[in-house]
Amino acid sequence: MSAAARLLRAPLLGALLVLAFATAKAEDYDPWPGLVQDIFGNRPMNDGADVLAVEMPARAEDASLVPVTLRSKLSPADTRRIKTITLVIDKNPAPMAAKFTLGQDANVTAISTRVRVNNYTDVHAVAELSDGQLYVTKVYVKASGGCSAPAAKNPEEAKAHIGQMRYRQFAQAGDGAMSGAREAQVMIGHPNNSGLQMDQLTQLYIPAFFIDDLKLSQDGSLVLAMEGGISISEDPNIRFTYVPNGAKHFEAEAKDTQGHLFQHEWPVEGSGS
Repeated sequence: MSAAARLLRAPLLGALLVLAFATAKAEDYDPWPGLVQDIFGNRPMNDGADVLAVEMPARAEDASLVPVTLRSKLSPADTRRIKTITLVIDKNPAPMAAKFTLGQDANVTAISTRVRVNNYTDVHAVAELSDGQLYVTKVYVKASGGCSAPAAKNPEEAKAHIGQMRYRQFAQAGDGAMSGAREAQVMIGHPNNSGLQMDQLTQLYIPAFFIDDLKLSQDGSLVLAMEGGISISEDPNIRFTYVPNGAKHFEAEAKDTQGHLFQHEWPVEGSGS
């Protein structure tokens, strides 16, 4: 190799090394300590391995529709109960994906939904128990680009379905219609725009527009509430277990960031829309 070629190559190698170092530093950066301060006010975090499980695929097939299940691991003999669960996707643009408040008498033991994941990241779930303590657990998920991925529906189709709700309920094996744990699902038609998606025609960013408040009740008694953010996927879908209280109706109330209010109720005995 000539001296001139070596001189030309040296700056290129240097630049590549700097880029590689910067990339490695970015991947090594751990935002969690700052999120503990910002979201939880630096409250102490206890090991939640025996309290809560967060279940997600290690590598997502679709970064804009990543399934996540939050499952209670408290033993039946434990007198404490889970009051809230906060789901944090550490490296998402808005890390707090959702905060779930569990009804005092609903005995919710599992919650499943779908989220956007924007980078390879830790995902933390933090449970606040009735003893006033916080308990944390985490998983690592390989996914990228979920927050900026184009919507599955075109804008007109999404607009036509906005606010439409569907409800399904499932009897657990061996349980009667009105006793024992039940599993139910509420689906809401909504684009849940993240603010990072681009209109393919105008090449402009679509403003953030999403469900930020959801309450599910049985005859007025809270089962589950969700404070949502941009990380909840298009057409929010919440599946959960609970114990019926003998109510005849199941109710859903959702609000979005533009102030729209969506309400619906269904008979407990069946499912429908």
